[in-house]
Amino acid sequence: MKPFRYRLRTRSPRETVALGERLAAQLEPDRVLALYGDLAAGKTTLSKGICSYLNADQPATSPTFTLINEYRGDLPVFHFDCYRIKHPDEILLLGFEEYLEARGIVLIEWPERIAQHLPADSIDIFMRVVNEHTRDIEILSPVELELL
Repeated sequence: MKPFRYRLRTRSPRETVALGERLAAQLEPDRVLALYGDLAAGKTTLSKGICSYLNADQPATSPTFTLINEYRGDLPVFHFDCYRIKHPDEILLLGFEEYLEARGIVLIEWPERIAQHLPADSIDIFMRVVNEHTRDIEILSPVELELL
């Protein structure tokens, strides 16, 4: 069970990026963030904020076709997109377990496709489209976060 629950609403892509920046300011190496939400829910936008705060060497983009993007910065960011994964064990072929111990931040879009391989102490982020620019976001975390 994750004892800390946060409910937030962002009203623009910029606010979603800013939330990612606030979140990134509190992340320790080897932290895993599981990003749940339908297509266009804002998962990659939130990832852009995390990468921006960590001074990534390039802006975050969706790794849908490559399955993983790696960014170098203050901490390395390993950004997985599991949308195209058909069987949970496919993630292991990408070296997933090694990434979990690589002293970076692991972002996972479509984590439900690899649920059995997610660490119990991941931060779960659920994003829901309200309208064109507004997103409802629920965060379940094993650690207390300062998000306001």
